[in-house]
Amino acid sequence: MKKRLVLLGSTGSIGTQALDVVRAHSDRFEVVALTANNSVDLLILQAIEFLPKVVVIANELKYQKVKDALTAMPIEVLAGEEALRAVATMPEADMVLTAMVGFSGLLPTIDAIKAGKHIALANKETLVVAGEIVTELARKHGVKLLPVDSEHSAIFQCLMGETDGVEKLILTASGGPFRSWKAEELKKVTRADALKHPNWCMGNKITIDSATLMNKGFEVIEARWLFGIEADRIDVVVHPQSIIHSMVQFVDGSIKAQLGIPDMKLPIQLAFAYPERLSLGSDRFDFFACGGFTFEKPDLLRFPCLRLAYEALDKGGNSSCILNAANEIAVQAFLEEKIHFLDIPRIVEQSLHQIEFVKNPSIDDYCLTDAETRAFALTCITKN
Repeated sequence: MKKRLVLLGSTGSIGTQALDVVRAHSDRFEVVALTANNSVDLLILQAIEFLPKVVVIANELKYQKVKDALTAMPIEVLAGEEALRAVATMPEADMVLTAMVGFSGLLPTIDAIKAGKHIALANKETLVVAGEIVTELARKHGVKLLPVDSEHSAIFQCLMGETDGVEKLILTASGGPFRSWKAEELKKVTRADALKHPNWCMGNKITIDSATLMNKGFEVIEARWLFGIEADRIDVVVHPQSIIHSMVQFVDGSIKAQLGIPDMKLPIQLAFAYPERLSLGSDRFDFFACGGFTFEKPDLLRFPCLRLAYEALDKGGNSSCILNAANEIAVQAFLEEKIHFLDIPRIVEQSLHQIEFVKNPSIDDYCLTDAETRAFALTCITKN
């Protein structure tokens, strides 16, 4: 029987590669819902090819274009945030891929968990913002949270069959495009510079997060909740080749690592098919052509976003929610060339100091914190 999938964010980098996996294994997977925020033309093409039961365009202004294009198809077309949350719980679905970007993925993911849907988790902000609540809900409803991030998928694979005796998790980082840049040079970073990731092809937002190392900070927070490991047992190692995707060190000193070429289809497919492994027709890693592996300590002075992520995780409460919201606003402003690259950590740090701390936040508290932080971060941009 085919596994029936809802893809939240089907037109982004993860979503389009997820559909590559479905194409390659059409005998194993069926798409029952596709959603997008603004990418109407691609969403329409995807709907025509995969014929889901439901298509959702979050931007209600673009509803009519999607509706008109699919009028002859047996596809229900919906629009808006409530529709996104509704398809996350549709009875026909077995698994929900959460590939939406940012805070917007939190509530649909929670709805899907409450409906008993297993989650292929690509929206790291869900655990960054509300990791304790989300993981507890998953336990309560018997839902698997299967990581799609390459680093967390690597750790997940290293722990298969062996979850006891873990000493530490070791997340690897490429170091981004500015790994070897001096602090003074970072003042001159342009949008084009920051979007040139050395190893991965990703969306604009996550590419900027990789350049600041905020993405790695988010991954530390995500790992803390996914694997139940405290922050002081989660290390980050810069590995520019991006072949070792992450590692687990055990109490006897042995280390397991998951290796492979940078290809997001591998962790996506693993999450979809778990506990099976399916054939993947990608290139294979060549040990004799690689030229060796190198490792470096991350520089928290040049890349303070990683430091700020550890600090937010250590403080707890709504601090990681503040971290995420301020970063989303700052990154968008940088992409719109309204601020400089080094303004991103400055705005995030100001927000962490200014927004009211809530020790034991509810989901409503997280939503309020998110809104307040975004408003505050926007004032930091206008003053820039």
